Amino acid sequence: MKKVFTALLITCTVTGVTVAQDIHNNPGSNHGNKFEQLGTILPTPNEQRTASGAPGAKYWQQRADYDIKCSLDEKKLELSGAETVTYYNNSPDPLDYIWLQLDENQHNNLNNANYQTSTTMPKVAGSAQLEKAEINTTDNGYGDKILSITDALGKNLPYIINKTMMRIDLPAALKPGQHMVFNIKWTYKISDRLTLGGRGGYEFFPADGNYLFTMTQWYPRLCVYSDFQGWQNHQFTGRGEFALTFGNFKVQMTVPADHVVGGTGECINYASVLTPSQLARYTQAKTSKVPVEIVTLAEAQKAEANPSKTTKTYVFQANNVRDFAWTSSRKFIWDGMGQDIDGKNVMCMSYYGKEAYGLYRKYSTRLIAHTIKTYSHFTFPYPYPVAQSVEASNGMEYPMICFNNGRTEKDGTYSESTKNGMIGVIIHEVGHNFFPMIVNSDERQWSWMDEGLNSFVEYLTEELWDNKFPSKKGAAYTQVDYMKLPKNELEPIMTNSEDIVRFGPNAYTKPATGLNILRETIMGRELFDYAFKEYARRWEFKHPTPADFFRTMEDASGENLDWFWRGWFYGTDPVDISLDSVKVAKADINGDIPAQFGRRPAANKVAAPIVNNYEDISKVRNREDKTIQFYVDKDTSVRDFYWKYDRGLAATDSSKFRDMTLAKTTANAAPEPFTDEEKAKFANKYFYELNFSNKGGLVMPIIVQFTYVDGTKQIDRIPAQIWRLNENHVSKFYVQDKEVASILIDPFRETADIDETNNYWGKLPEPSKFQVFKQKVGAGTARGQSSGVNPMQVSNGSGK
Repeated sequence: MKKVFTALLITCTVTGVTVAQDIHNNPGSNHGNKFEQLGTILPTPNEQRTASGAPGAKYWQQRADYDIKCSLDEKKLELSGAETVTYYNNSPDPLDYIWLQLDENQHNNLNNANYQTSTTMPKVAGSAQLEKAEINTTDNGYGDKILSITDALGKNLPYIINKTMMRIDLPAALKPGQHMVFNIKWTYKISDRLTLGGRGGYEFFPADGNYLFTMTQWYPRLCVYSDFQGWQNHQFTGRGEFALTFGNFKVQMTVPADHVVGGTGECINYASVLTPSQLARYTQAKTSKVPVEIVTLAEAQKAEANPSKTTKTYVFQANNVRDFAWTSSRKFIWDGMGQDIDGKNVMCMSYYGKEAYGLYRKYSTRLIAHTIKTYSHFTFPYPYPVAQSVEASNGMEYPMICFNNGRTEKDGTYSESTKNGMIGVIIHEVGHNFFPMIVNSDERQWSWMDEGLNSFVEYLTEELWDNKFPSKKGAAYTQVDYMKLPKNELEPIMTNSEDIVRFGPNAYTKPATGLNILRETIMGRELFDYAFKEYARRWEFKHPTPADFFRTMEDASGENLDWFWRGWFYGTDPVDISLDSVKVAKADINGDIPAQFGRRPAANKVAAPIVNNYEDISKVRNREDKTIQFYVDKDTSVRDFYWKYDRGLAATDSSKFRDMTLAKTTANAAPEPFTDEEKAKFANKYFYELNFSNKGGLVMPIIVQFTYVDGTKQIDRIPAQIWRLNENHVSKFYVQDKEVASILIDPFRETADIDETNNYWGKLPEPSKFQVFKQKVGAGTARGQSSGVNPMQVSNGSGK
């Protein structure tokens, strides 16, 4: 990441000000820059990675297998473990040492990555904030405590811990084609996730005195050694996620006997840890088309009230995965159902406390099934045997298991934003099974290859759940507020994850928006979908880089997209295409037509149902596609109060024209008079010249909508290449059969144009009034939980 970024934005200091050097080949011209090929910006193709974007004939990657035994001490809030790792050197390089990640050190006050940011003295501060500002040299007790590291014969191996990374020095180089076995024993104090933050830890429920454990990044795990980077041992700061090595896992977890455990892979000893009735329900759920409660609400509440003092051990097996995570609690209700994926039954399962029952019982497992089916359609068939969602007031992903949010009020009601947030996060986190758990990009370097690609397919999946779902990622107009920020507050998408100021828009929504613009506006669905699927297929269970993605999308579609990657991914220019003027003419009729500009009236309604405030092009095309059936229409059981709540269901003044002289011409010849027949053909035509300017800097297709005096409309889509000979100003001449009342560019708001006031010509409707009120800011709640009185409560008579 940093190497690529530096190559693009070489900096030099002039009178104390840092400026970006323009490396374009033709910087003094108004053309030849934005359509310049990426050229040497991308790495040189080689035998590992081809110029087509596919893995090369000599592509290789490492492998690490784990055999782990661990014990959860609920009273002491500690985890202890021992792992045997078998590491395979498939590279052409001899290795003198290996690197492992110690992510739990993030919570240690001495051994964390120590990436600091600027701080100022607050006017008001709480004790926790003040404690963070103290210089504390006393170890707070968190983080991995390494007890021993030995080789296969039990001999100690030397190692060194550098913050969140650990290097093991080998007694002899591990040569190409060899493998080695080593053992690690470790322990750590489990953190309160809601207090200290982070992805793993525990949540305590004071109402019933129980814990919910999310055991993530919990064991020392191999870093990636790759052909394009060597060791990926960048420190873990808590933001940039992971680069991990594929392998097979066998994990034994000893927990309190009344705990329910879910984890990566399949449990291979359910017969010894479940009751006979629970085992029977599990077997029933495998082939059920609706979720079956394996552990019931009544059983979970009974366990909450009478904690066990004994233990039991779950054993899980997971093959060809890059990581392993698990969850454990006596609070869990557990349900599941089967989903057919390309002829293979995938077990979809959810774990949740009574606090989430009203939402998760109805939606979670169905959303899992919908997600893996939809992602499989756009990429490759989901290859794993299970997919799981855990309600943990959280949002994080691991192979075959993820942690999400979505709790109801105590009366069982919920707000529409809570429901929609839950739907979005479950789809997003389950979708991460594809990106990056299987298409295994380096999240530590390129967050967008993980979050951005996944957010894009999440958007496609939300759109196919319900045509009215208010997606927050993918539709171009949702990105406008970010892209109109001052340039000094923006970074290119290609920026390293630790250096991004606005991580959400940059790593999630801007890449997702860009891909949707490619699909809907630039390439078209057929070309895009084929190329995107080809990328996923090529790099399934491998380690792709950005160049592999860019090259594959072009290679499989036949589209030259360097201009798009350059502008959208490597630059910060926004889209602002202005319709500067319109010239109008009609044969034998004199006069000018005035140009009128204005803003489309807002369509906001206070306290209205939460639906998209603008209908994006994807929704329109999905409705028009008769092969698409939305999930809420196939399975009406998911229709709730808010599904019903969301479905409550110009001519202009005459103008004068200036005349336009018509003449019949041939190439390189003088004009000659029209015949009477030709005069009749053109006498009643209307002629328009539209003049555009590129005010934002980012070239983009121009979508023009004509509204005629008779009320009909027509769309013309001008490809981005119209800008190739003049990147600042272009014009387009039209001959129309009917008089145009108004012209609107980007009518579906599909290009992320940041200024719509310069997108209109003609007569516009007067802006309507809408109610404005002062909104009271409520107290914070757990992530994904409703706040205040919601319409569902009012409908039930419980609201005030």
